[in-house]
Amino acid sequence: MKTLHIKKGDKVIVISGKFKGSKGEVLEVSVKERKVIVSGAKMVKKHVKPRRQGEQGGIVEVEGALVADKVALICNNSECKNFDKNTRSKIKVAEDGTKTRVCAKCGAEL
Repeated sequence: MKTLHIKKGDKVIVISGKFKGSKGEVLEVSVKERKVIVSGAKMVKKHVKPRRQGEQGGIVEVEGALVADKVALICNNSECKNFDKNTRSKIKVAEDGTKTRVCAKCGAEL
């Protein structure tokens, strides 16, 4: 099974498409479909039917899925050149064998 460069809970920015420039946190990741759901990035209207007695139906706005290649990580380090901008990530292997993702410019943990 392949993995993605984006994980749930990451801060990301959309780098291409209609929603370019919008920032948010990753809510869900689908590795099989190579898609992510970012909070506030791709709002779509969904028609909801009432399921229980007294429940309200109607049109609801929810986040839609984006292709994972259209989003990039954001560096959280305030001293970094890429602070609050898209950044590349590297994998740093510790002496005990654990792997962590770090910013390619400043080396801060993502």
